[in-house]
Amino acid sequence: MPKVGVFGGSFNPIHFGHLLLADEICEALAFDRVLFVPAAVPPHKPAAELASAEHRYRMTELAVNLHPRFAVSDVELRRRGPSYTVDTLQALRGEGDLHLLIGSETFLELLSWREPREVARLARLVVVPRTGADFEPAAPAAQKVLHELGLSAFGSAAGPVLYRAASLPISGSDLRRRARDLRSLAYRMPEPVAAYIREHRLYRPAP
Repeated sequence: MPKVGVFGGSFNPIHFGHLLLADEICEALAFDRVLFVPAAVPPHKPAAELASAEHRYRMTELAVNLHPRFAVSDVELRRRGPSYTVDTLQALRGEGDLHLLIGSETFLELLSWREPREVARLARLVVVPRTGADFEPAAPAAQKVLHELGLSAFGSAAGPVLYRAASLPISGSDLRRRARDLRSLAYRMPEPVAAYIREHRLYRPAP
């Protein structure tokens, strides 16, 4: 059965930080494929600066199409309503042995998600602390999440994977400001994505 990383997010817009993280984890954990899943309606994100789901899907497609083990899924775009991870993982069960990539802050908030135990049952969690983040897997907050999800310890055969990946100092909010102010996007994202943002005048005020 292929080993598949599931990398969900708003990708608003996708950038080299996302791609570096996915490539590093793909190699380190020997994934056969990393599936990028743009959220149609992210339930925890304000919609004010959110490009349309179609634009974010297309930008993600442009960003990943040259990597032999990257692919993009429209599973959340084809579903109505908020993009709940449990529904996405249910829909992707036939893709292989699923591993869900999440940040350490997200891991600590996992109990607020819809059906978090089912999320942990459908995919092995790969928890990636942000560079400089003070995440301690043995701390009470992390242990509470493990207990509530019915998971064993980090690094055990049935527990989550903790992977401290490299990261780049690039943020979606900065890129949106740059696009709005017609500033350079070079060296922060693949050029086809930057060209798409310029062509479709994304993140600019309405005329």
